[in-house]
Amino acid sequence: MIRIPPAALIGLFFTSVFFFCAIFAPFIAPYGMAEVVGDVWEPSSSEFLLGTDSIGRDLLSRMIWGGRTTIFIATAATILSFATGATLGFFAAVSGGWVDQALSRFIDLIMSIPSLIFALVVLSVLPTTIFTLIILMGLLDSTRVFRLARAVAVDITVMDYVEAARLRGEKIGWIIFRETLPNALSPLIAEMGLRFIFMVLFVSTLSFLGLGVQPPQADWGGIVKENKEGINYGIQAALYPAYAIATLCISINLIADWILSRTTSLKGGRG
Repeated sequence: MIRIPPAALIGLFFTSVFFFCAIFAPFIAPYGMAEVVGDVWEPSSSEFLLGTDSIGRDLLSRMIWGGRTTIFIATAATILSFATGATLGFFAAVSGGWVDQALSRFIDLIMSIPSLIFALVVLSVLPTTIFTLIILMGLLDSTRVFRLARAVAVDITVMDYVEAARLRGEKIGWIIFRETLPNALSPLIAEMGLRFIFMVLFVSTLSFLGLGVQPPQADWGGIVKENKEGINYGIQAALYPAYAIATLCISINLIADWILSRTTSLKGGRG
């Protein structure tokens, strides 16, 4: 039986709550995403548990809908980054030679440009949609995944069972997906949690700067931006999404730390 430490259990609990609210937001949120239901910055009450925002929308509903958007974008971008980065990283490691060098130097070139600056330049030209955000964030982050996947795969490709597969005449696709990937899952799964945290922070930063999720759609970074002026008057509307971002990131990190503690080797292994 797998023993889960208390810290990981706490992380699993809060992460499950966030994802549950994101999935079932239409049934949980008291009001619509952009529905104006009260006065500006009303305090917490039985009608509005977290009060209202800068234009009179129920803040709890905005938080739930915003969490749905933030988590969806972060999850989709993380999946894209791992599908792209891991595949290219394994391909480079298995191929070796000039293919490895060409891909690695290209990735180094992309990584030399700060991700936030790259994203701001691209989003200032392209239409800012959820699809654009997912593609941009996923491709930018795939460079980090590429480096990890390649580093892990380089150690795996020298193993006897990989050499045996080459001698049997197996094609590169078999070696990548049947020999390399299963033995690299542990570090990749742990890294996926950390990459997800980065995606949450990244999309929230873009929205706070006005180039992320566009109104009237809600996301946590956008809610902070919409209500930041209320902090000057002692209104906490902008702090609730900040608390949510911090809680989700810490929860995911607790789970990732537990997975890392169970990973005994970067090479994985067939047991």
